[in-house]
Amino acid sequence: MLKVVKATLTIAAASLVFAGSATAGVEDSLANICTIVQADDKGELRKKMRAVQSDYRLKLHDYYTGISCNGDSLIRTAIKNNAVDVGTLLVKKMPSRELQTPEADGKTLQAWIAENGFQTSPIANELQQRI
Repeated sequence: MLKVVKATLTIAAASLVFAGSATAGVEDSLANICTIVQADDKGELRKKMRAVQSDYRLKLHDYYTGISCNGDSLIRTAIKNNAVDVGTLLVKKMPSRELQTPEADGKTLQAWIAENGFQTSPIANELQQRI
């Protein structure tokens, strides 16, 4: 009986350790994604997205809402920094239904773009075509 209890506790502890390290691994992998978006480095963003997909089986829409760059989403950050290549890639990779959902502040991308005067941005044009 004591062996069963020890084995159960060992398995439970090991699963907690692995679950914690997996989450930390994803966070570590995505640590500099805001810098990549701000720098408009499309190649590096593609590499990072491929690495996260192959290592953790996560696609962009799985982790997009969990990333905030100075309070803004990745697409908003791209628009603010005029990162056209990266912003266009992000818009193309996101499912269109998720591009229409409100973000953390309760505003959709379209409403935020109109409110902040970014209607002439090429990323805003790509978003309009996608939706």
